[in-house]
Amino acid sequence: MSTQEQATDSLALERQGALAEEEMASEVVLPGMWRPWRDRRGLPLLPDEDPVSTVRDSLYDLIPLGPREIKLISSAPFLRLQKVKQLGFVYRIWPGATHTRYEHSLGCYHLAVRAVRALLQRGNNGGLSGVSLKSVQTLIVAALLHDIGHYPFSHVIEELGHPIIAHERVGRSIIEHSEIAEILEEEYQLSPERVADCIDPPPGKRLSEDDELLRNLLSGALDVDKLDYLPRDARACNVPYGGVDVARLLGALRVHPNVQGQRRIVVTHKGISPLHSLLHARQEMFDNIYWHHTNRAFQVMLMRAVQEALLAGALSAERLTGLDDASLLTLLAEPQMPPASRALTEALELRRPYKDALEISRPAGQLFQRLDALYWDAQRRRRVEQALAAELAPALETEIADYEVLIDIPRPVNWEMDVWVWFANPPVGMEALATWVQATGLQPDDLARYEQHQRRIRVLVPERLRAPLRAHRQDLLLPLLQRLLAM
Repeated sequence: MSTQEQATDSLALERQGALAEEEMASEVVLPGMWRPWRDRRGLPLLPDEDPVSTVRDSLYDLIPLGPREIKLISSAPFLRLQKVKQLGFVYRIWPGATHTRYEHSLGCYHLAVRAVRALLQRGNNGGLSGVSLKSVQTLIVAALLHDIGHYPFSHVIEELGHPIIAHERVGRSIIEHSEIAEILEEEYQLSPERVADCIDPPPGKRLSEDDELLRNLLSGALDVDKLDYLPRDARACNVPYGGVDVARLLGALRVHPNVQGQRRIVVTHKGISPLHSLLHARQEMFDNIYWHHTNRAFQVMLMRAVQEALLAGALSAERLTGLDDASLLTLLAEPQMPPASRALTEALELRRPYKDALEISRPAGQLFQRLDALYWDAQRRRRVEQALAAELAPALETEIADYEVLIDIPRPVNWEMDVWVWFANPPVGMEALATWVQATGLQPDDLARYEQHQRRIRVLVPERLRAPLRAHRQDLLLPLLQRLLAM
C-alpha cells in the first residue's frame, strides 16, 4: 500500500471516529446515524441491528431481539401474557385462534422497529432527523409493553366499569412498580413513568413533542397495534378478511414538519390504498369475528360471572390483574364463589353458550337507545337482567335464575380517520397536504352508518329458554323489556 493510500485510509478512519464520537454525544437522530450509532454500552438504536436471539413468528418469520428486550420478555409480568388469549373465547368458534397477547406484543414491537427504520431512512426528507433518541427508544419499548396490563380473555372484563380500571392504567402500575421498572431504568436508562405515559397518557399532562409525535405509531389511525392484530387474528381464524399491505403502508410513512402548526406523522399518496384496506379489514373482522354471536355470548357470560364475584366480595379488582385465562376460570369455579359465578363458569367450560331470544337493531329507535345506554352502567344492566328473569319465570311457568337472562351490548366502535396525506406532486385541484376526507372522499360516517346497523343488541338465555321466549317475543318479552327500561 502506498504512502498516499495509507494517509487516505488514516484520514477516513479519523473521520469515522469523529462521526462516531459526534453520534455518541448526540441526543437526537442524525441523518443516517442508526446503523453506526451505539450507546455507551455498545448497543444499537434499533435492537435488530445486533440481535442476540430471535423468535420465530407466524406472521414475520423471525423477530430479532437485543439483550435488553430478552430481559423484558423474560419478566414475570410479560410471561403472563403467554396465558392470555388475544381473542378471548373466539377459539371456541375458530379452534385455531389460540394465539396470545404475548405473540401480539412481540409483533407490535417488531412493526414499531420497522416503522422507525422506514422513517430513519428518510433522513431530512420526511424522516426523524432531530427527534430525541430517548423518544425512539420509548416508542419501541412501549410497543412491546402496551398490553402488559391486559385482563384475562381480552377486553370484556373492562366493560364492567368501576371498580375495574382500563388495562392501560393497570399496565402503568406494572411498568412503574414491578421488575420491569428496574429493567427500564438499569438497561435502557429510561424512566418507567415516561414509557407508561406513552401507553397511557395522563389527562392534562403534556408529553414531550417527540414522544407525542411517535406515540401516534402506537395509538391512532396508523398504529402498529392494528397493523399486527388484524392480520394475526385473520390468519389464526383462517379467514380472508385481515389482508393489509403492511410493508407498503410503512414505506409510505413520513414526518411532516407543519400540519396545522405541528409535526405530524402522515402518509404519502402511496399509503392511501393500504390504509383503505386496513379500514375495511377492521370492519370485516368486527362483523365476522369480534362480534360473532357465540363469542359475544361467552363474553357476556364471563362478564356477569366476574360481576357477581366482585359484588359478593369473593374476588377483588386488584386480584384480577394478576390472573390469566385458565386461573380466572378455576377461581370462579371454586366453592366460595357465588352460585351464579359457578354456574356460568361451568357453562363456559362445557361450551354451552347462551342463545339469543331477541335481537334489537338501531332502527328500533328508542328501545335500542335505552338499551345502548346500559353499556355505560353495568350495575343498572344487571338490575334490568334480574328483573327480566323475575318476571319471565311466572309468565312462562318455569324456573329462571337471575343470571339466566343477559343483555349483550357490543362496545361502540370509533371510525374517525385523523390522517393526513402528503402529495409530492399533487394532482390539479388537490393541495400538497390533504386530510383523509379530502384525499379519498370517504367520510367517517360512511363506515359508521354501516357499522351502526351491524351492531346488534341481544337478549341472551340458556338454550332451554330460547324457543318459549321467541314464541312470546311480541306479547311478553318486548313489552316487558320496554317497561323495565322506561322505569
